[in-house]
Parts: sequence; structure tokens; C-alpha cells
Amino acid sequence: MSPILAGVLQLLALIAALGLVYKPLGDYMARVYSTDKHLRVEKWIYKGIGANPNTEMRWPAYLRGVLAFSAVSVLFLYLLQRVQGSLPGSLGFASIDPDQAFNTAASFVANTNWQSYYGEQAMGHVVQTGGLAVQNFVSAAVGIAVAVALVRGFARSRTGELGNFWADLVRGTIRILLPISIVGALILVATGAIQNFSGIHEVGQFTGGTQQWNGGAVASQEVIKELGTNGGGYFNANSAHPFENPNPFSNLFEIWLILVIPFALTRTFGRMVGSLKQGYAILATMATIWLGFTALMMWTEFHHGAPVYDIAGGAMEGKETRFGIGGSSIFAVATTLTSTGAVNSFHSSFTGFGGGITMLGMQLGEIAPGGVGSGLYGMLIMAIIAVFIAGLMVGRTPEYLGKKIGTREIKYAACYILVTPALVLCFTAAAMALDTPADSMTNSGSHGFSEILYAYTSGANNNGSAFAGLNADTQWFNSTIGIAMLLGRFLPMVFVLALAGSLAEQKPVPETAGTLRTEKPLFTGLLVGTIMIITGLTYFPALALGPLAEGLAS
Repeated sequence: MSPILAGVLQLLALIAALGLVYKPLGDYMARVYSTDKHLRVEKWIYKGIGANPNTEMRWPAYLRGVLAFSAVSVLFLYLLQRVQGSLPGSLGFASIDPDQAFNTAASFVANTNWQSYYGEQAMGHVVQTGGLAVQNFVSAAVGIAVAVALVRGFARSRTGELGNFWADLVRGTIRILLPISIVGALILVATGAIQNFSGIHEVGQFTGGTQQWNGGAVASQEVIKELGTNGGGYFNANSAHPFENPNPFSNLFEIWLILVIPFALTRTFGRMVGSLKQGYAILATMATIWLGFTALMMWTEFHHGAPVYDIAGGAMEGKETRFGIGGSSIFAVATTLTSTGAVNSFHSSFTGFGGGITMLGMQLGEIAPGGVGSGLYGMLIMAIIAVFIAGLMVGRTPEYLGKKIGTREIKYAACYILVTPALVLCFTAAAMALDTPADSMTNSGSHGFSEILYAYTSGANNNGSAFAGLNADTQWFNSTIGIAMLLGRFLPMVFVLALAGSLAEQKPVPETAGTLRTEKPLFTGLLVGTIMIITGLTYFPALALGPLAEGLAS
């Protein structure tokens, strides 16, 4: 079987597996966030944290819940790393330095999971399981909660109430993420991923000495790292490590985990707003961009114009032979079009255009299908922009899902789409202008610039993957990327929740003959075009200096 055919068959199998669970999972999540019943274990949690799950919140109160919970999480994870050297199960590792502890705490709470350290040489069992793995669950649940609050803003009228953050947080963790993770961890163990609390072992005799391997609760962290679109690996090699991702089946299963909730949330959206066709329109937009990027990535990585590529059968540098170009390309697109950031190959070793595709996927805002929750609310913001543009073209007040998109709503949407690019481009410019950050670049020229641009694109967009050529473990990068991750996560949430509150207060607008049919293919095409144009206008100059220049020169 040719490598190209193998890659296409993997893609078709993945699409079939996603389609199989789309309806049941999407409907189930809609029921989870619509019911007024609470499980016994959830009641215990509410009692323990002193929350009343039946109290409805307006958007400022909902936002305060998000920010308060996340602030406490950052502080807890920071302190846990700072005292690691005194904890049992630390495997002899010292406490983490302040700048790196801040960067890691901000990273995992912001659902970014950027790692400027070697996991197997820095973090013991307590920090890995009691700190990082816990944040993999709750940061993902926060993202879904914010998305559900926005959906309620569309679904409700003449009320500013968006639900209860604490109930949404607990339900998302207990009823959705935890059950799937338990089953998924068993599957990963069955495929060969490790799950233990063993210490450090010296293995074999190699030139220059022995090699040390760590044990750990890898499978359980791996599954939620992918399912929650987190991405932080137990090992520095991330999902290229055989303990995390042993074989082609586990590789395809992990890609499925990355995509399953973001895609299924479009069904949840359609069910909660009372129109499944609206959910299908959002799904079609996401799927069109994802399939287009995947096809383009596979083409550019299989297309070889140099003798060394002819010998290897494609751009195999930096890729695992057990996954090949097809499995690596599908994984790379899935992880950068979502906020996952896990890698099973090194993106710095991709072709110039291939590296640019991974970067562009993040710069779209990671909305196709995006992170758990963040992908849906990001796409809905883009839908509002598209409706606004359509309204300008025909001279009609824009409407979406029966709600008028007025001055206030479009200001919130505009602020949302401007925050992240401002963070990426300003921090990149500062890093390139100063001497010290530039010293961390492994390469010079356009590829070196791509390393810096990729790092801040990944951080501000809460992705977490790296170009693998940049030494980011410095005070400058730990601090600035940490700030970019926090601002890139929580500033957009402010505008999302404010928009949700504004929409919920409106009364529904009756549909007329002049209403834009947002469930039709025409709107899907308009939405895809809007996304690509906004991203192109924002990032094209920077991309031209980095991956485009490198790709044209190769």
C-alpha cells in the first residue's frame, strides 16, 4: 500500500468514527447543560465549594466565577510546583524555578499547555497527576461552560441570565470529560501506553552510558490531554513518544479524541437553540476548513521537489516512521486547528509551506473545529461578523438566530477578533527587536522568524505546540508567553460573555422574507470566506516574512 493511500484511508476512517458519535454525543451534551437535576456526587461538590447550582447568573457574575476559579487554579498550581522538592513522589526532582512555574501554571489553567521544560526531567508524580492532569479536566470544562453560556444567550430572550457557572463547570467535568476519559485511558493502555507510578529506571547499555526512563500515569493524562484539547505531554517528545502514542491505531484514536467534542458541540448548539440546521451550518463550515487544511498539508508534505525527498518518499524529517507522513499530517492539522497543541512530529521540520499551514490554523482562531468550547464560541463570533458584513452589503440590519446584531454586539465581536492578533504581533515584534530573545533562535532568517512567530501564535491562541527550534526556557519567554496565554484566554471570554448577556436581554425578531438564511450553504460559504479574509488581512505580512518566504525559497 502506498503511503498516500494509507493516509487517505486513515482520514476516511477518522471521518467515519467522528460521524458515528456526532449525534448521540451532541444530544447528550445538550441534555447535560439543559437539565435541572443534579447527581449525588455533584451535590457533594456544590456543598463543598459553597455554591448554589440553581442560582441563575447574569454575565458579570458568570465572568467573576470564571476568573475567580481560574485565578485560584493558577495560584495552586504555581505553589505546587514551587514546593515539589518537598513532596513525596517527586522522583528526586527539585522545585520549579519561579519564572517557569508561573509559565506552566498559566499555561495549564489557560488550556494552552505550553511546555518549556522536559516533562520526564522536571515534574514528579504529584505535580503531574495532582496538578497538571487536574487542570486538563477543569480548564476544558471552563471552555465548554463559556460556550454554553453564549448558546444560552442566543436561545433565551428578555432575560440577562446565562445559567450557573459552577453547575456548568461541575457537569462538564463529571458527566462528559471524566466518563470518556476513563474509557479512553483503558483503550490507550490496551494499545501499549503505560500507566503506573514507578520511578526512574536505567535501561540498556548505549554508547556513552545508560538511558533513563520514567514511569507515570501516562495513559490517563494522555486521554484528557487530547479530549480536552490541552496538549501537554508527560514526556518532552509528547505524542511522538511510544509510551504516550505507541502505534498507528493509538495515533488515530488520539486524533479522534482531539476532534470529537468540538465537532459534536455543533449538534449541542443546534439542539439548544431549537434548530439543528443552524448546527449543521456551523459544522459544515468547520469541516470544510478542516478537510481543506488536511488535504493541503498532506499534499505539501508528500510533494517532494528535492532528491532527498525522493529517497524518503516525502518530507519524513522530524516524523515518526510508525505514523508516516499521512498520520503526522492529519495529527498536525487537528492539533493546530484546535487548541490542543499535542504533537506526534516536529512542526519545525515540516516543509516551509507545511509549517505555515500549522501556523495559519492557529491564526484562524482555532475554530475549525477549535478547542472544547472555545472553537464553538469563536466560530459563533465569526458568524456574527459574517452576518454583519452581509447586512452592510444589502443595507439591512443584521440578524442572527432571531437576534439583532446592533452596535453593542458588533463592538464585542470586533474586540474579540482583535485581542489575539494584537498579542501575537506585538510580542513577536518586541522579541525580534530585542537582542536577548533573538539569541534563543536555533535558526536565522525566515525560519528563525517563524520560530518566534509560532511561539507567540501558539501561546496567545492557547494552542501550546512549539516549532521545536526555539529555546523558550528563558525568563523573557517564560514571562511574556505566560502573559500572552492568560490574556489570550480570558480577555476574549470577557467579550463572549458580555455578548451573551446582551443577546439574552433581547426579544426575538420575527423572520421575514428579507432575513438572511444562516442555515443555507450560501451562508456557510460566506462564513468560510469571512474567516479566511480576516485572518489573511491580519497575518499575511508576518506570514510573508516567515513560512511563505521559506517555502518559496526551498
